[in-house]
Amino acid sequence: MNSGIPLQFFLILATIMFFVGVYGFLTRRNLITMLMSVELILNSVNINFMAFNRYLFPHKMEGMFFSLFIIAVAASEAAVAIAIIINIYRRFTTINVEDVNEMKY
Repeated sequence: MNSGIPLQFFLILATIMFFVGVYGFLTRRNLITMLMSVELILNSVNINFMAFNRYLFPHKMEGMFFSLFIIAVAASEAAVAIAIIINIYRRFTTINVEDVNEMKY
């Protein structure tokens, strides 16, 4: 058995981060805060991958590779989302979801 922080602490932290991200995504209307909420959700998944990799297979690195893949996907998602947000701001001069009422240019 590993010494150090128990697995339950990591799972509790990841669960809290996940549900804070879901709550923020569903309740906020600002596109930037919605993007930050999605990043919280992805980071909670990374914590789960790392914790289970450490406690189930301490000499293998599959969880770390999955986490690096998720970080790469999150970085590209953030870049595309910020580009979309900038275009929405230029078109409507707001980044509130409720104020954007058409998708045509």
